[in-house]
Amino acid sequence: MVMRGRSAQRRLSAAPGAAAPAVTATGTAAGSWLVRGKDGRLTAYAPTAGGLLRWTETRPGGPGWSGPEFVAVADLTHLAVVQGADTYVHFLGRRERRRADGSAVVDVVHAIQYQSGRPVTEWRSLGNPHREPDKARRFGVPAGAVDANGDLYVFVRNAGGGLMMRREGRAGKWEPWSDLRGADVQDGLTATAVSDGRIEVFAPAGDVALHWTQPEPGAVPQRSYDIRPGALPGSVAALETAPGRLTHVWTDPAGSGLLCRRSGGWPVPLGGAPGDGGHAVLRAVLDGYDCTVVAHRGAAGSVLVGVCGTEAEASGLWWTDTGRPGTGTPALAHDARGRVVLAAFGAEGALWVGRQAPEPGLVLADWVRV
Repeated sequence: MVMRGRSAQRRLSAAPGAAAPAVTATGTAAGSWLVRGKDGRLTAYAPTAGGLLRWTETRPGGPGWSGPEFVAVADLTHLAVVQGADTYVHFLGRRERRRADGSAVVDVVHAIQYQSGRPVTEWRSLGNPHREPDKARRFGVPAGAVDANGDLYVFVRNAGGGLMMRREGRAGKWEPWSDLRGADVQDGLTATAVSDGRIEVFAPAGDVALHWTQPEPGAVPQRSYDIRPGALPGSVAALETAPGRLTHVWTDPAGSGLLCRRSGGWPVPLGGAPGDGGHAVLRAVLDGYDCTVVAHRGAAGSVLVGVCGTEAEASGLWWTDTGRPGTGTPALAHDARGRVVLAAFGAEGALWVGRQAPEPGLVLADWVRV
């Protein structure tokens, strides 16, 4: 697949609503930070000093954007963005506040955005399962997924290296924290909702990766198998490549490049030279073929894109360097017209967007600064 640039147009949007103390991103959020709302508009999110930033298309399919708009939330160390089939956007944050004596109080916080461009709800604390202060300070970074019923599942590494889960039950009532056990779990895990109603979790754990899956929708996730080689923390992405079947993509910490695996199979080496960030994955129909698109920041610093037939990774990926320097993990989504949209943040903290052009294969127009 060919990818190249075409006519670029620079656009800078004024922030609607509250003025932001900082107008640049300080990193990328975990999860799906570029999402499409029920009205068809794309929205991008990023952490910034004192809160998060939000950019929203002014109409479905663009090309205009509003933002960045500042959403205040103090003391976040990490931010994850999760979207359910109902298109509601959930925000999960690890919050670390300081007491007067200098000690840290760590908890997980949650908020929701119900519609594109609308206000975010108040942030609610989901607490911390550890009562001992030392263990509570070592509570990890949240990841989440929303099941077919709209229930949110939150997963966090505990101080002992196991996996904790808290989920929102019926009528919005939260269940207590559950210990799913495990050992040597690291931050940077991934939780994914499958179309058959189940949730799966893939967690880096040193030389291996650990996997949990629900035996049936609504059940407590069960530890299933260990996967070798392990995953570079924060690199794991998951894509449903067939009904009820996920393909996980991750970076080999030993330096051999990308790997992918489906349940019941062996890891398949994909090569490449990824950097230390994560991967974005998306299915797209290109020239009539069902394809998988993978994007990441390469070892040299620019955003790379690979394309292959869906579930045909063993035949190789067609890699292209977009030439756009990026930081963190890029994002992929379909806009309201079905076009592939690639987004990334530059070293200056600005949002850049490349949109699929009406040409054969996967051709991106030149990057536009939002």
